[in-house]
Amino acid sequence: MLSSTADHLYWLARSMERAENTARMLDVTYRMSLLKQTVVEPHHEWRAMLSISGLHEDFEARYDEPSADNVMQFMALDVDNPGSIYNSILNARENARAVRGSISVEMWETINATWLEMRKIHADGIPEDGVSPFFEWVKERSHLSRGVAHGTLLRDDTFRFLRLGSFLERADNTARILDVKYHILLPSVSDIGGAADYYHWSALLRSVSALAAYRKVYRDLITPTRVAELLILRPDMPRSLMACMNEVNRLIQEINGPSSGELLRRCGRLHGELRFGSIDDIFGRGLHEYLSEFLERIYDLGDLINTTYFWSTDELPAGLPPPVQSFNMPVAGQLMAR
Repeated sequence: MLSSTADHLYWLARSMERAENTARMLDVTYRMSLLKQTVVEPHHEWRAMLSISGLHEDFEARYDEPSADNVMQFMALDVDNPGSIYNSILNARENARAVRGSISVEMWETINATWLEMRKIHADGIPEDGVSPFFEWVKERSHLSRGVAHGTLLRDDTFRFLRLGSFLERADNTARILDVKYHILLPSVSDIGGAADYYHWSALLRSVSALAAYRKVYRDLITPTRVAELLILRPDMPRSLMACMNEVNRLIQEINGPSSGELLRRCGRLHGELRFGSIDDIFGRGLHEYLSEFLERIYDLGDLINTTYFWSTDELPAGLPPPVQSFNMPVAGQLMAR
């Protein structure tokens, strides 16, 4: 497979996953902002949303305050925000168009139809009474694109690079959400165990479709330790770090290649630490410190995938970002340290 083809497939999947993750967080943040008992200061939840995405500096340069309308416009429809849902779907469509000969007709038609509908929504705007339906539509289109790929593609490198992009992006998002929730959304020590704390942790679980899974596994009150265990170490939780790295590690081993040695080593080491880790060790070290390091290693892993499979170091001069459709967001831990 040509490296350019693999690059387009990988970022097609990452872009669709990013659109879905953004829709999940916006929807939950919108719902939480309507609950009076969770409001600690004006726009608190929306500031946290920007911190999760790593785009708060870009937002502050263009908007006066992180109100619901401003953040939703910025994160959903803003054409100048490379991480918006609009641009994520556009990037997915452009990458799919570049590799139409490598994907199935059904997959192309699904992604193209998603873009055409997204363009119409952008022109008309999201109606005030249709915010949640819009986010549900984004999630359903992402699910549909993955389902069509799973049901129509050969299990070759095309399928592997699509899956690799999806699971690496998902791991980044889960770690980012958990880190920012634990260190930003909790307003004060006095709120631990209170109503606000309960609703925030419930919202976090809903944002990764894990609330039902939590109740099935633990059958008890929602606690930070158990939420972290579910979203970090449970291999049977689809959006956990463990489940994502199971897939990433397996896919990199299957793709392999003459220059994959360092990539295999770093990925295998991260996967092994998750596989044999314990939640007591993680909290003993510090959840924020653990997740910050994980995000840095995922970021480095993404860069190494770029240079191993897609772009040589000569093609990516020092100090320059990857191609426009393959930007990486800053690490959440680094943002909070500033």
